[in-house]
Amino acid sequence: MLEFPGKLPKEGTGRPPSPGRRGFLIAAAGTGFTLAFLRADTSLAAAKTRAAPAPAAMPAAPVFDPSIWFGIDVDGVITVNIAKAEMGQHIGTALARIVADELEADWSKVRLHYVDTDPKWGLMVTGGSWSVWQNFDPLSRAGAAGRLALVEEGARLLRVPVSACHAKLGMVHGRGRSIAYGDIVRRGKLARHYTPEQLQAIVLKTPQQRSLVGQPVQALDIPSKTDGTAVYGIDAHIEGMLYARPKIPPTRYGAKVVSIDDAAAKKVRGYLRSVALQDPSGTVPGWVMVIAETYAAAVRAAELVQVKWRAGAAAHVSEQDIVNYATKQLADATLGARVVDDDGVEQAFKDASLKLERHYTTGTVLHFQLEPVNAVAQEIDGVWHIHAGNQWQSLILPVLAQALKVPESQVMLHTYLLGGGFGRRLNGDYCVPAALAAQAVGRPVKMICTRADDARFDSPRSPSVQHLRMAFDGDGKVAAMVHEASAGWPTQAMIPALLAKDKQGHPYDPFAIAGADHWYTVGAQRVRAVSNDLANSSFRPGWLRSVGPGWTNWAVESFMDEAAQAAKVDPLAFRLSLLQATGRNGGSAPNAVGGAARLAHVLRRAAEKAGWGTAMPPDTGLGIAATFGQERDMPTWTACVARVRVDRGTCMVKVEKLTMVIDAGTIVDPDGALAQAEGGALWGVSMALHEGTAFLNGEVKDTNLNTYTPLRMADVPELDIEFVSSTQAATGMGEPPTTAVAPAIGNAIFAAVAARVRHLPIRPEAVLKGLDRHGAV
Repeated sequence: MLEFPGKLPKEGTGRPPSPGRRGFLIAAAGTGFTLAFLRADTSLAAAKTRAAPAPAAMPAAPVFDPSIWFGIDVDGVITVNIAKAEMGQHIGTALARIVADELEADWSKVRLHYVDTDPKWGLMVTGGSWSVWQNFDPLSRAGAAGRLALVEEGARLLRVPVSACHAKLGMVHGRGRSIAYGDIVRRGKLARHYTPEQLQAIVLKTPQQRSLVGQPVQALDIPSKTDGTAVYGIDAHIEGMLYARPKIPPTRYGAKVVSIDDAAAKKVRGYLRSVALQDPSGTVPGWVMVIAETYAAAVRAAELVQVKWRAGAAAHVSEQDIVNYATKQLADATLGARVVDDDGVEQAFKDASLKLERHYTTGTVLHFQLEPVNAVAQEIDGVWHIHAGNQWQSLILPVLAQALKVPESQVMLHTYLLGGGFGRRLNGDYCVPAALAAQAVGRPVKMICTRADDARFDSPRSPSVQHLRMAFDGDGKVAAMVHEASAGWPTQAMIPALLAKDKQGHPYDPFAIAGADHWYTVGAQRVRAVSNDLANSSFRPGWLRSVGPGWTNWAVESFMDEAAQAAKVDPLAFRLSLLQATGRNGGSAPNAVGGAARLAHVLRRAAEKAGWGTAMPPDTGLGIAATFGQERDMPTWTACVARVRVDRGTCMVKVEKLTMVIDAGTIVDPDGALAQAEGGALWGVSMALHEGTAFLNGEVKDTNLNTYTPLRMADVPELDIEFVSSTQAATGMGEPPTTAVAPAIGNAIFAAVAARVRHLPIRPEAVLKGLDRHGAV
């Protein structure tokens, strides 16, 4: 089991803890003003300067080593430390504006600083759409505490009662006089300690009083991203470093190097040597690193180096083997964990007047982020410095320590902007070969994977098999529902400490079954999650944007349409009849207030906007689907209506328009939220119709963009996305828009041509099969 700095989650929660109650210190230190929690928030890092040196530390409060949220210098410049990974979602802007709003900062003077690993930051992870959700309250209180301290000291300097003063745009005003924050820092005596109780007692702004949260402001990272000064992991450079490209073995696990023949590679100018890695952590067994003075030489030489391996057991495993194995698993009711397990399921099916059973499958999906994985490793005075874009430093730090055979305190991860993450860089395994290569040659090494290397070394989304059943009573009402799913479990593969447990103590991966525990009231309900250990042992299953709901929501929302058809009810009306907002579906404070009623609202609104129920042209249909995102205790209520046209001749599917309505509570960054929703929706289209590969002989079949074909610009549909105006708690935006798209498309295909598809990705041959089955050709 991996050990982390900071707390692990409580048993059964399946995720890192939210920030707890912490003391707070405000003090003047050196030439600036610092705000610090006595105990750090759990977070992550991102960007650097181009030459990759560690940035100078901000002045710390002199008495203890706090985890600093932000600082104000004598010029009034406010630097907000961002402990989250920036991968295109503008998380720095979102978190900074939370602080700046309560601080009453001048936004033009706000700067971002992305931090490196340090135990003071606690558990460092960026994923799960958690960043704004987990940090909104503590960062708001940090900003408010800073404002109160500045007002108090500003009042003293102005010789005006505190009650007569207020802060606005980086200045304290009182009785016709004012003083800038920078002047308060320069002239004042800032020293204020807040206990957790005092922090909690601070009255925060009402939604109506906010000036930055929810308002259109310039994202702080756009200028550097557009003028080329932004630095990504692939840009990291250390003087004197060598370059490496890997020779990846035929299986993820169990491969061993038999021989290396580099005779031909020696003719490449700049080629130095090939190193068979010895990895105590077991992360990259059988890897050979081709080392050269330039990247071009490393790439060319790697093509010439001949390696013979003894492959692992997965060399004979295919996608169909994994699917067949999952099917056998689900047939054994004793396997897995019962995530939801109501009484009366068997009786309801025994007494049912109508039963419905369907099977759904999804194929292997790759991340294929724009920037292939890479890392630079260097040892300085016994400390290993790893430069790479990463989403979960706390996951890879102990692995790196194990691989290098050093204490974790001797490993520091410098993280950069990510050229796309989508969950791939939650698994920092790519840092290990760079570190081991640098250790072997005694010099800094930069490893860059080619696109094909990246695909072969990916942690793909596992194939899944799901069985769903529903029972209707004599009155035609839903009496019971069972959802069973088998897939590879990324959490089991990479951090079993985060596995949850059912009431009987059986472990399960919440990220592989979330979404099956839906908000529909279906009588007696059972949800069973089974780990596909053949998948787990054949490759390393990974977290991919939306994770479990990428397959569970496909099954749930496709099944709801099929159930509506069986009950002879309109699919929208059928869903609304089950969204009763009672019992466990009634919702709870602070994140799920309103429960299923809010999901019903976005469904109605999306249907209204899309023209649900109106006549469609021939072979064109509307399909509807809903999701709450990834987790029940952080629901982002999302509904999607897809307008689809099917060409009966080619069975090609054209998505003409997506109408989406989202209730994510308080929207912190409207432009960023819209960008995430648009990107998530298009990712959903891409995985529904275009992406997908297959596991074949121990490896993925498609390794480059000639055969792995994400959504192209010509196939981008019209997008109509609306956010519900809300003052409820801010929830996640990174993943929910993705999960409702595929089932909406599948349901629209049925509405258009009566062909039911039950596998992702949806291929023309599956549509043709559906047409044939219904005699529609």
